[in-house]
Amino acid sequence: MSNGSIDKWRKKIDELDAELVKLLNERAKFAEEIGKLKSQIGLDAYSPEREEEIMENVAKQNPGPLSLQAIRRLYERIIDESRSVERSAMAKNRNLPNSRT
Repeated sequence: MSNGSIDKWRKKIDELDAELVKLLNERAKFAEEIGKLKSQIGLDAYSPEREEEIMENVAKQNPGPLSLQAIRRLYERIIDESRSVERSAMAKNRNLPNSRT
């Protein structure tokens, strides 16, 4: 196996990483909007039912080679960071004039 072959695969990983970062930030923007809405209607950022629904959805969509446990660990982090974005948006929304909380 040549270094050129490894470099080819690494380049593909780098391209995929760039796309993942873009998608994760897009997901965070959605979480931010949800946080604003939750603030307006008086909901908490933590929603265990929704988080379990997400876990079930991603488990169903996982063809491997990542194990279900690996997908679960990754999504636990993604959800945790999304919840942090939601909470930040909720706090900002509470401090805005004319916000209903």
